[in-house]
Amino acid sequence: MSLLDRLRAPANVGDITGKRWDAIVIGGGHNGLAAAAYLAPTGRQVLVLERRDRLGGAATVEEMWPGYHISPCAYLAGLLHPRVIDDLDLRRHGFAVTTIDPDLFVPFVDGSSLTCWSDPERTVTEIARLSPPDVDGYLARQRLWDRIRDALRPEGDRDVWLGEPPSRSEIEERLGGDVELIHVLFEQSQIDHLSSFFKDERLITAYAGQGVIGTNASPFDPGTASIEFHHSSGRLEGQAGTWGFVSGGMGTVSAALADAAREAGATLATGVEVGSILPGEGVELADGGILHAPVVLCNADPERAAALLGAAAPVSFMQRVEEVPRTSPVVKVTYALSDLPDFGARHATSAQVEITTGPAAMHESYLAAARGELAEELWCELYFQTVYDPSIAPPGKHVLSAFCQYVPHTFATGSWEERRDEVGDLVTRSIERFAPGFSDLVEQRHIDGPPDVEDRIGLSGGHIFQGECLPAFMWDRRLPYRTGADGVYLCGAATHPGGSVIAVNGRNAAMAVLADREY
Repeated sequence: MSLLDRLRAPANVGDITGKRWDAIVIGGGHNGLAAAAYLAPTGRQVLVLERRDRLGGAATVEEMWPGYHISPCAYLAGLLHPRVIDDLDLRRHGFAVTTIDPDLFVPFVDGSSLTCWSDPERTVTEIARLSPPDVDGYLARQRLWDRIRDALRPEGDRDVWLGEPPSRSEIEERLGGDVELIHVLFEQSQIDHLSSFFKDERLITAYAGQGVIGTNASPFDPGTASIEFHHSSGRLEGQAGTWGFVSGGMGTVSAALADAAREAGATLATGVEVGSILPGEGVELADGGILHAPVVLCNADPERAAALLGAAAPVSFMQRVEEVPRTSPVVKVTYALSDLPDFGARHATSAQVEITTGPAAMHESYLAAARGELAEELWCELYFQTVYDPSIAPPGKHVLSAFCQYVPHTFATGSWEERRDEVGDLVTRSIERFAPGFSDLVEQRHIDGPPDVEDRIGLSGGHIFQGECLPAFMWDRRLPYRTGADGVYLCGAATHPGGSVIAVNGRNAAMAVLADREY
C-alpha cells in the first residue's frame, strides 16, 4: 500500500453516525492521531474525523508533480518525542529517520562559509579556521544548551514535556536558580545571546535564524533566544539537538501514528467536516448529522476550536485564545530541480543551508513584512531530502524545500494570488546570490504563503505552530488541554509543549482525559 493510500480513510457516514463513541478527535493531524492511539488501547471507542481527503495535517504527503511525493508543510523531524515513538512502536509501523550530517552549512557574502557537524570536534576545527578567538565561545554556548536541556529535558519521566505544563517558578527551580540560564530561556534576544559568545559577525549571522524559526519576531526582539532552545532540545535517535529526514517524507510519521491508532481499535474517517462541538454530547457535522460522545478532543487550532464551540466556549478559554498571536511570517517554497545547486562546498546540500546576508537584513525583512511589504531579500533555510532519500523524486531529480521569512500574511498592496510569483522570484534570487546558476536548475516551483497554509491545512493565520512559541506563550502559558467546556479538550500544537512535529501534545491530552474521566 502506498503512503498516500495509508493516509486516506474515506468514511461511510452511515457506519459512524449510527454508533455511540467514547471519544471523538477532531482533526487527523499527527497530534490527533497520537491522542487516538493512546486512548484506543484502554477499550474506549475512539473516532478521528478529518475534513480533508487525507490524514496528517501539516505532516502529510502530496504528489505535487508526477513522481514527486513531497511533504509540503513539515519537512523534517527533530522533536518527535522518543516516548511516543517507543510507546506506539512507530518503527514497526514504518517510521525510520536518517540524521542530517553535516547539520548546518552557511555561505557568507565574503565568499567564506561555515560547516557544522554532529561531531563537535569537526565543528571546532571549522570555527578555528574561520575565527580562532570564537572557539571558546562556541564550546561555552554548547555547554549552556546542554545544561538547560539536561535540567529540563532529561531522558525519562522527568522530561518537562511529559504531562502537565510547568510554571516559570518550577522551571527556575529545575535550573537551580541560575540567572544566566533563566535569562536566556525567558528574556534574551537571539542577537544579544549570540553576541555574548561570538566576536565574528559571520558566526552571529550563521545562527541568527535559529532564534526566529516560524516566529513573527525579529532576532533582535526579547525572548527569541528561547526559540533556538525549543528547536534544539530534542533527542532524536539518542542524539541531542539532532534533526533528520524521515524515509518517504513526513507523511510517514502520520501514517505510522494512523496505523498504531487503527491497530489499537480506533476508527479513522477522512472527508468528514465537523460543524460544531456540542459539549458533553459530541459533535454536529457540517451536513447536520450528530455524533454522540462524552469527550471531544480538538486537534484544530484554538481559534477554530473556539468557533466550533461557539456560544458554549467558556469566557476564560476565549480570553486565553485571544491572547496568543497566530499571524505567520513564513513562506514555504518547494522546488523540483534537475540537479543540486553549487554553494561552493561539496557537502553543502547534505546539510541544512542557511541563506542570509546578516541580522540587519533579517530585521529589515521583518519590518517590511509588518508593513505588508517585501524586503530586498529573505532569510531562507534549505533542505535537500533527495540527498538522503532519492525515493521521493524521479531518478536523477532533486527536491529543495525552502522555509523562508519574512513575508506578509496580507499585503498592503495586491493579494497573494497577484503577488505569489513575485515572492517565489524573491526566494529564488535570495538563493541564487549564494548558488549562481540555481534558477537554471528549477523545473517546477510551488509556493505556500500564510493564507495558503491557513486555507489548505486549516491553521489560523497560517501559523505552523498554532500560535507563537515565544516565552510569553510557552510552558503553562500555552493553551490548556482542558478548555473548561464539558468534556472538551485541546490536543494540538497550541498546547504544551508547543509547535513542531512532536506528537507528545496528543499524548499529554489523552493522559488528561484518562485522569479526568472514568467510563
